[in-house]
Amino acid sequence: MIKSISVHGARMHNLKNVSVEIPRNTLTVITGLSGSGKSSLAFDTIYAEGQRRYVETLSPYARQFLDQMERPEVDSIDGLSPAISIEQKTTNRSPRSTVGTITEIYDYLRLLWSSIGVPHCPNCAIPIRKQSTQQILEQILALAAKEKDPTRIMILAPVARGRKGEYRKELEKYARAGFVRARIDGTLRSLDEEILLDKRKNHTIEVVVDRLLLKPGLEKRVEASIETATKLANGLVTVALVGGEERLYSQKLACPDCGESVPEIEPRSFSFNSPYGACEACHGLGSMWSFDPDKFIVDPERPLFDGGLGPGGTSTLMQQAVGEAARRLKIDISRPFAELDRKSREALLYGQAGWPGIVKLLEKALDEYSDGYKEYLLEYMSAAVCEACGGQRLRPSSLAVRVKGWSIAEFTALPVVKALAVSREWILTEREAQVAARIVEEIRNRLEFLTQVGLDYLSLDRSAATLSGG
Repeated sequence: MIKSISVHGARMHNLKNVSVEIPRNTLTVITGLSGSGKSSLAFDTIYAEGQRRYVETLSPYARQFLDQMERPEVDSIDGLSPAISIEQKTTNRSPRSTVGTITEIYDYLRLLWSSIGVPHCPNCAIPIRKQSTQQILEQILALAAKEKDPTRIMILAPVARGRKGEYRKELEKYARAGFVRARIDGTLRSLDEEILLDKRKNHTIEVVVDRLLLKPGLEKRVEASIETATKLANGLVTVALVGGEERLYSQKLACPDCGESVPEIEPRSFSFNSPYGACEACHGLGSMWSFDPDKFIVDPERPLFDGGLGPGGTSTLMQQAVGEAARRLKIDISRPFAELDRKSREALLYGQAGWPGIVKLLEKALDEYSDGYKEYLLEYMSAAVCEACGGQRLRPSSLAVRVKGWSIAEFTALPVVKALAVSREWILTEREAQVAARIVEEIRNRLEFLTQVGLDYLSLDRSAATLSGG
């Protein structure tokens, strides 16, 4: 009686000529690092061959109703019986999920960074401090000085930023205090009217403290309005140039060199699932989809409009736009795309001298055309690391907060074993220990657990979607 299953020369996927002996009539567990080939051996090789041999014993009529797997790349398998496979069930993995979030370590890290983190200027990389009313006034005047004409500004007190609630009593209180308007979720509303807000949704409410045409002699009025706004909004004031730039200033956190203000640090400041922490460009995903020339130039050995360009290749509008640009830039588009010099190819793709480029035209089509055409265009796009955050998912002000010299993104990029060693080196001050000692202890315990179960090679920022089901 055959006592084992013998596999010789298995080469499926990432298996490199593997040979193994697996005892029959026993429970055998295959373990290993993520991506080491466990599923390739068990499912794509042994099960696939067992199923294939069994199906071949059936009649041609019966075989037509069964799904057959491809013949595995293997020299030989001996001692194999008909095989069954139980489907692996895994949780739905969001592209936002990471090792840190699914183990809840990241929740503790957000608490730690928001409680004892030292904010730094995103531009100058130096620790930042509170900003006085006079400093805010000087920056407003400098901002207005850049404009050619007298600048109309609006000074607002951000009393609620992305918070749930109806705010009926608060709005009535501001109306009784003499304020006339508020900007609610980006729209100016009169406080005299009835304002009904959905208490289940997040709202941003900014009370309009003053609106004026900024000109010499009004500095005292602006200063008084700033003080009023900061009293209402706990040190915050928003200054909006009507039809132009808008800035949030803080009497609590501001760079002494460049004047950059950052919002108050909260746990949500470090959440890439929150608009208050996520990178504004990629919305916390760390990557962005963009048109890939390697995909939409389907045949570089042919001219663009003779089979070379995929999407838009048969569009009259695209042909007219590219043709006109090519004549102006003196590029011969009747030649195969690959034969054009690098400068000409980049000019056609990304634009030059007033010509937006093929990529911009495709992006415009993605915004304007039907959902069906959008799905077609997605085939010619690839995910690339977000240029704004470098794949770190958070906005600059959040990435600039440091605990013991580490930003939260730098810490989560470490392998678990290294992160554990770094956390053990942290020495907390008396004040830090009062607010964060238990948080640090919990972080260390969870990192140690991951190390003990053999996952010390993972980093906390690794996407959950890249992990194997095991």
